[in-house]
Amino acid sequence: MGFDLDMTLADTRAGIAAVYDELAVRLGVPFDSAAIVSRLGPPLEVELANWLPSAEVPAAADLYREIYPEMGVPVHTAMAGAHEAIEAVRGAGGGVIVVTGKNVRDARGTVKVLGLDVDEVVGSVFGADKGSALARFGAAAYVGDHVADIKAARAGGAVSVTVATGPYTVGELRDHGADVALGDLTEFAAWFAGWREHDALR
Repeated sequence: MGFDLDMTLADTRAGIAAVYDELAVRLGVPFDSAAIVSRLGPPLEVELANWLPSAEVPAAADLYREIYPEMGVPVHTAMAGAHEAIEAVRGAGGGVIVVTGKNVRDARGTVKVLGLDVDEVVGSVFGADKGSALARFGAAAYVGDHVADIKAARAGGAVSVTVATGPYTVGELRDHGADVALGDLTEFAAWFAGWREHDALR
């Protein structure tokens, strides 16, 4: 079973906002961290391009990643139902992989801080680019909060399971083609138990 990280397993809004606020001070750029954390999902460089000339994005991204482990990771929290969702998969004998747009170092740091019991972390991939990792792991389903995670599941040959804990509602996720749309991960275990009756884990 594959899971996205930001706003699926981990509430990273406070940490990311803190890093952007610090970046604003260092660079003298008025980042709106509240707006930024309301639309998490796309790669860092895509967001920075909304605020900076393209030539300045790489250096700003490097500085962001320098700040992140100390200022961002420690204040991340687990999303409601995250541990229980992983335990449901584990209890059925399944494996768990995190596939995220966050870089591997900070993704692993977040997983460690939150005590998430996962087998593997794949980072720096977004949208359909996540598909190769899901296919390599043999993920039967991929759980995410963004419409790009639906594309990821499709690309990896997995069932698209979505949670409305990111920028999209349950209805919007369904409209974008999600196979399953849940309010949040607290609904995952019940869905998973029913799904397993018809689809064996692989």
